[in-house]
Amino acid sequence: MTEVLFRSATSVAKMLRRREISSRELIEQLFARIDAVNPRVNAVAEQRREAARAEAAAADEATAHGERVGPLHGVPVTIKESFDVAGMHTTWGNPAFGVFVADRDATVVRRLKQGGAVVAGKTNVAYMLGDFAQTANELYGVTDNPWSPWHTAGGSSGGAAAAVAAGLTFADCGTDLVGSIRIPASFCGVYGLRPSVDTVPLTGMQPPGAPAGPNDMTYLSSAGPLTRSAGDLRALLRVLAGPEGPAAKAYSWTPAAPRHTRLADFRVGVVVDHEAAPVSDDVGASLSAVVDALAVAGVTIVEGWPDGVDPVQSAESFGFHVGLFFAYASPGGELPEFADVVEHEHRRMAVRTAWARHFDEVDVFVCPVNFTVAFPHDPRPFEQRTVTTSYGERPYTDQPFWTAHAALPGLPAVAAPAGRTSSGLPVGVQVIGPQHEDDTPIAFAELLADVIGGYEPPTA
Repeated sequence: MTEVLFRSATSVAKMLRRREISSRELIEQLFARIDAVNPRVNAVAEQRREAARAEAAAADEATAHGERVGPLHGVPVTIKESFDVAGMHTTWGNPAFGVFVADRDATVVRRLKQGGAVVAGKTNVAYMLGDFAQTANELYGVTDNPWSPWHTAGGSSGGAAAAVAAGLTFADCGTDLVGSIRIPASFCGVYGLRPSVDTVPLTGMQPPGAPAGPNDMTYLSSAGPLTRSAGDLRALLRVLAGPEGPAAKAYSWTPAAPRHTRLADFRVGVVVDHEAAPVSDDVGASLSAVVDALAVAGVTIVEGWPDGVDPVQSAESFGFHVGLFFAYASPGGELPEFADVVEHEHRRMAVRTAWARHFDEVDVFVCPVNFTVAFPHDPRPFEQRTVTTSYGERPYTDQPFWTAHAALPGLPAVAAPAGRTSSGLPVGVQVIGPQHEDDTPIAFAELLADVIGGYEPPTA
């Protein structure tokens, strides 16, 4: 009965258009599964059942009358709690904002609805989105990994990834500054896309307060989909992307075609380990198997970092820019020296140029999402946390080393399933693509699934 709840969003959209199932039936099945499973994983923080039922009924009526419908017509989705949804709480997991109810939809929510999606609820987040590898807050509690309740689902979009993996939604939209889409997707065994920077508007994704439009300090942050197939990433991106406000009067967004449609035609840059953030044995084994499968498939493999990219220096600059981002977001704290800002901005632009040159030689770049798979919940203070690996204890803050290399230059990156460990936990692989060519890493991830497999429902 629940098999349909683990299908991709695009396949269910086709079923709905063919009237093989109704949106009303689908939403009721989804709510029944949330009732059965969410108490265990705690991924869905708030629901809008009556509104979703009404929207599902309206979707069925439109289908029955042969009306023109959107690509996600009648498909239930969820949204990260930090996005405004009219009539729902926006708290960022902060008790201080516990009573705030949004009076308007964030841009991505409005676009999902315009694309026909039925927003069923909101998914849990790390407190103030301040954690990239765990999702917990005093308002909604801790989100568990659907593969193991003792392990983290990642953060800060951990609720989104867990909900997608556990069949509690067909897709979600999260945000990614330090890795908050890619790390949870990797930990939960689903697909996550960090789009090219400035592709998906962030308007309506802010703590409660006076509405604020986009600003230039969001050059590290992206909003993007989490799904059960790479094809769904493409479908969701086409719904979510494009300029808004005054910019939309001047230009529109059209996705660039993928560079190739056959796996063997891809030229792939590869780095699977680095001494600054050495991957655990289980991660390394899975990534080595991915590279071997690519070689068997006839892919051209180019090993090594791009010329002009020092990965350690890039990670350091990324950390500096993240600090600058938070200094802007929370004025009143200590600010860096202006000379340091100039130096690190020069580094960021140099790295962007180096990656652009590299993508003249390769089509995508494959590397780890993280040096570890999901680890046991760790409620200790941030600065005291460590991660146990086959090489010993690693600092918790080492985890963004691998996600930094797409974020610093603003490149699109897909986290894709890449197998499981001997204990059954998912392993993810990161596919970085050329700036504003998001469909190239998506297409590669889609083709990669044909040779290594893709999403699998959790067995826990």
